[in-house]
Amino acid sequence: MAAANYLPSEDRFLCAICLDVFTDPVTTSCGHNFCKSCIDKHWNNNDQYLCPMCKNVFNTRPELHVNTFISEMVVQFRQSAQQKSSSSSEQQVSKPGEVPCDVCTGTKLKALKSCLVCLASYCETHLEPHQTMSGLKRHQLIDAVENLEGRMCPKHDKPLELFCKTDQTCVCMLCTVLVHKMHEVVPLKEGYEEKKSELETEIQQMIQKRRLKIQEVKHSFDLSEKDANREISEGVQVFTALKESVERSQAELINTIREKQKTTEKQAEGFVKELEQEISELEKRSAEVEQLSSSEDHLRLLQSVQSLNTHHPTPTKDWTEISLRPSSYDGTVERAVAQLEETLSEQMRKLLQFELERVQQYAVDVTLDPDTANPYLILSDDGKKVYDGDLKKKLPNNPERFSFELFVLGKQSFSTGRFYFVVQLKGKTAWTLGVARESGQGRTKTSPRSGFWSICLRNGNEYRALADPPVLLSLKSPPQKVGVFVDYEKGLVSFFDVDAAALIYSFTGCSFTEKLSPQLGPGHNNGGKNSAPLIISPVGVN
Repeated sequence: MAAANYLPSEDRFLCAICLDVFTDPVTTSCGHNFCKSCIDKHWNNNDQYLCPMCKNVFNTRPELHVNTFISEMVVQFRQSAQQKSSSSSEQQVSKPGEVPCDVCTGTKLKALKSCLVCLASYCETHLEPHQTMSGLKRHQLIDAVENLEGRMCPKHDKPLELFCKTDQTCVCMLCTVLVHKMHEVVPLKEGYEEKKSELETEIQQMIQKRRLKIQEVKHSFDLSEKDANREISEGVQVFTALKESVERSQAELINTIREKQKTTEKQAEGFVKELEQEISELEKRSAEVEQLSSSEDHLRLLQSVQSLNTHHPTPTKDWTEISLRPSSYDGTVERAVAQLEETLSEQMRKLLQFELERVQQYAVDVTLDPDTANPYLILSDDGKKVYDGDLKKKLPNNPERFSFELFVLGKQSFSTGRFYFVVQLKGKTAWTLGVARESGQGRTKTSPRSGFWSICLRNGNEYRALADPPVLLSLKSPPQKVGVFVDYEKGLVSFFDVDAAALIYSFTGCSFTEKLSPQLGPGHNNGGKNSAPLIISPVGVN
């Protein structure tokens, strides 16, 4: 029984030839054990019968029998190995990414806990001493983690047990005495709870911001979809009207030409009918003359001529100067095209009217900012009017104030979205109007490069867009009210003649990076010729 319970180590049951557990083990006379099939194969492939272990040579091939004792030991060993394998399978083998047991030799099992005192991780079997031995029970166990060395203070080789709120770092007990002496230090658990709460709050805030951004994006998309549907509707309406106008003009042109052609056709038919009648009369007269000519009775012929002229007179109409004049179509197509152009202009006017009504929904209430006004400018008390006072006032030298150009900005500024405002220009011979970026003050050149997107009037009748370079504008009539529309995201600044519902000019493809404010320049007084003010007007749907 004692022999049955004794199980040597695994290498005692390995065949020296195949290096695996014995199968039908046999023993040579020199005392070494092999699998029967392995030693037979070895001797079959060699000229001598020698022992693979001690090299002892046998004169004749030994007769081998299975060693029953070793066979029984191999069976017990296999059963014990299977039990061990079954027990190990219950404890999971460590997989890549999992923390392995630091004590296991050979196959590493998955660690269940890590000890912050021992700085080691243990599987279920090797964790048992920490759960049963009184000295190890006091050790701090946590869920298995990697890099336990990182939990030790690199300066003092002590566990990082505290959290310094001042420096926001983990420290050991010696750190609180030597380095973080006057700092606010709390236990790791307290620091963990506080930091966890901060992170959860921060994450929730970030989630909330993103949910709000989703709502903003969806709202913007809805607005964009509405704009697209409206543009499609207006475009279909305009092009349908144009298509109908073209078809109507084409039909009228064809009808006019055909009516003229019918008149010519009737005239031609009348001429042909009249000529055919005269031919018929002449043919009858010719037949009668032929009949008279066949007679030798000269007297009867001469007497019959008078009667012939009476009953069948010879046609006397002179056709030499008579001709069919084709109908004149000169200018017919041109007049039709001119009518079509007039219709197109009317549709364009309607389209611009739609556009003006659309931008008017973004109207803002603008009030002029006296802190930005050039010292020569006079502002009304309500901040709605500005003109050149011809006298420089002593004012604080604000960095926002225009010192060179006769400009003033609106108090309102915009860094996103769309806005629209209207300025009255009645009685002016010079002015500048548009928007300016926040850092535009102090610049001597009014252009997009300097932060201005403006149009202007000079000398009473010269209109220009102050682009790079300036663009001369040709307007049908002097505008009395100009509407300024800005779409920040699209980089668009448009100017409209409000009364005529006409587009004056647009800056497109602009790259805005700062806040934009309304910009007004009433121009120099010019001896009273340009004394009228620029007036911020209320926006009303035209």
